[in-house]
Amino acid sequence: MADEVPQDSEENAIPGIDLSTPSIARAYDYMLGGKDNFAVDRALVDHIVSEMPGSPALAIDNRAVLIRAIREIVETTPVRQFLDLGSGLPSAENVHQVAQRYASESKVVYVDNDPIVLAHGRALLAENENTVVFQADLREPKSIYDSPDTRALIDFEKPVGIILSAILHHLNDDENPAELVQFWYDRVPSGSYFFVSHFRSADDPRSIQLQEVVQQSIGRGRWRTDEEILGLLPEGLTVLPPGLVPASQWRPTDEAEEVTPWGRLIGAVLAVKP
Repeated sequence: MADEVPQDSEENAIPGIDLSTPSIARAYDYMLGGKDNFAVDRALVDHIVSEMPGSPALAIDNRAVLIRAIREIVETTPVRQFLDLGSGLPSAENVHQVAQRYASESKVVYVDNDPIVLAHGRALLAENENTVVFQADLREPKSIYDSPDTRALIDFEKPVGIILSAILHHLNDDENPAELVQFWYDRVPSGSYFFVSHFRSADDPRSIQLQEVVQQSIGRGRWRTDEEILGLLPEGLTVLPPGLVPASQWRPTDEAEEVTPWGRLIGAVLAVKP
């Protein structure tokens, strides 16, 4: 897990890792308190936090809602296979850990384009035959769909949980994120679930400031309105209660607290294919 290894340094970097540009996965890892990151990632996050104290709540709320969503699906539906697209680095309470806690037969495929995710994920999952991680680009869904790694665990004749946790907002408009979601909708059967968490603008000027910083640093990152986020979902999906809401307010396990100003800037939604 991320907090069980020493802080990564440029000297022990995995071959193929670009140390000149921040990584989305590694920046999230640092924001969550992990150690699988480098100076360039820490500089980006430190800049964001110094300019906008409280912004780490976006990463914390997102991790917490993902855990609740996976538990909800496993406990209340027959879905026992998950495809986590843009999974990021291993952290506490990963999808497979939550799903397999409530249904040991659950199968999970993790996909990310960062080589460090592949390296750390393989180490974590070496002895878990129902879970695999491989490197691929979210924007090339057919290669993921056709991958032997995917097909070894996912039966597309049965319902699938498609996980798009804090990833679609890293696709710019010209990369057609709605078409990507449509691709998976067209290839999973009825009873499949789509979980999406996404930066939401909420008419808050801080979302504009954050978008500018992230775009300047890594060239991607889009805070969308609620209407735009829901517009990424295919028309055939049924959005489940409570709809698209701040992540901390999506089916909280404890009594819901008042949403913080930063907490308003990341939303979550669960939908099912009838």
